Amino acid sequence: MSLLVLTTPSMALAMGEEPSPSKLGTAPIKAMYDTKAEAEEAATLFNCKGAHQMGAKWMPCNSHNHGPHADH
Repeated sequence: MSLLVLTTPSMALAMGEEPSPSKLGTAPIKAMYDTKAEAEEAATLFNCKGAHQMGAKWMPCNSHNHGPHADH
């Protein structure tokens, strides 16, 4: 079961999530999934491939350090 959560960027950052790269004020892109298959499918939204496990959840991309802020 999926749950859609709408937040402002400041709320998303407070919850440890990155806001959507498209526009400030939009809902963040979901980054944690229950299954590897869901995370792999969502990887295209992050311009990457694959998935990696984070605790009991799955995240898109082969590694956690992906994207424009990977060097920070």
